[in-house]
Amino acid sequence: MPKVTVEIPQHIVDDVNAHVGDGKKFVSFSDAVRTALRKMLDQLDEIDRRRGRIQE
Repeated sequence: MPKVTVEIPQHIVDDVNAHVGDGKKFVSFSDAVRTALRKMLDQLDEIDRRRGRIQE
């Protein structure tokens, strides 16, 4: 899996980290970022479908 470096404001990192760890929603920061990106891509695909830019 490729590694990607991005700059993220500290307050966003802190907010994400509040949901990472034992008994929380995500097992790691990377897991949270991957999940968020997948969800965003799904939403963009849905927008494209509604606007006729993607064939089913």
